[in-house]
Amino acid sequence: MMNGLRKRMWLLLILPGAFFVTVFMLIPLFSILLSTLFSESTFTLGNYGRLVQSTYFQQVFGRSVRLSLLSTLLCALLGFPCAYYISRYSKRKGMMMALAVFPMFTSPVIRSFSWMVILGRKGIVNQFLVGLGLFSRPQSLLYNEFSMTVGFVQLFLPQMILSLLGVMDSIPEDLTEAAGSLGATRFVAFLRIVFPLSVSGLVTGAVLVFTGCMTAYTTPQLLGATDTQVLSTMVYQYAMSLRDWVQASAVAMVMIVVTMLISGIFNRLSRKINPMAA
Repeated sequence: MMNGLRKRMWLLLILPGAFFVTVFMLIPLFSILLSTLFSESTFTLGNYGRLVQSTYFQQVFGRSVRLSLLSTLLCALLGFPCAYYISRYSKRKGMMMALAVFPMFTSPVIRSFSWMVILGRKGIVNQFLVGLGLFSRPQSLLYNEFSMTVGFVQLFLPQMILSLLGVMDSIPEDLTEAAGSLGATRFVAFLRIVFPLSVSGLVTGAVLVFTGCMTAYTTPQLLGATDTQVLSTMVYQYAMSLRDWVQASAVAMVMIVVTMLISGIFNRLSRKINPMAA
């Protein structure tokens, strides 16, 4: 009797969320998929075949994956020591967390325009480089893959830090102290204890950053150029400029599949590093 009541309560609790996800996410995605697979009620893979055979799509696809992976790696390299410091050594953890989260309250449009001012030919970076004598004239730091990577890292670094902080805060300090009492140095204790136990947060942050970079539109649109297209801007180009909604849907489905595959790869790697992670 009690088991049946609990099962009914569980169904009642999950039903609103399941209904929302089905109506507003699964059904639209399934409709998009069908529009790419059927042409005049005939099943076809021609839409995807044209994409795969297109040299332009291959370049855009490679650039999107490369920039997303590079931005994810940079966020991990920058976010891990930052999260570790806040978790272990910061006396004002709340203020440090607030500073880490603060950029998320600013619109990506504003942040992208800020980088346009900073990286422009008359911006702070170029003036600094010319003032040091490293270059005789301002360099082209905007509208290329460099500026897009900078925008991605600044945009998604807070998510990496928060993902790592949530895991590092749960690691007992007694473990590292016990390792130190057994003769392990701080570096060895970090490699053997802190890092393996932080892998789950690292994987979560990597998935969030990679997914965000693959699907971001504002940052590559403002900081990139016409010859540095990514998949998100390619979807816009097909849909709004060429009015080819079928090809736009096909590109969108490729983005979804690639994101899911990369997320699965991240999880597999985390299990190899630490079987208890992910």
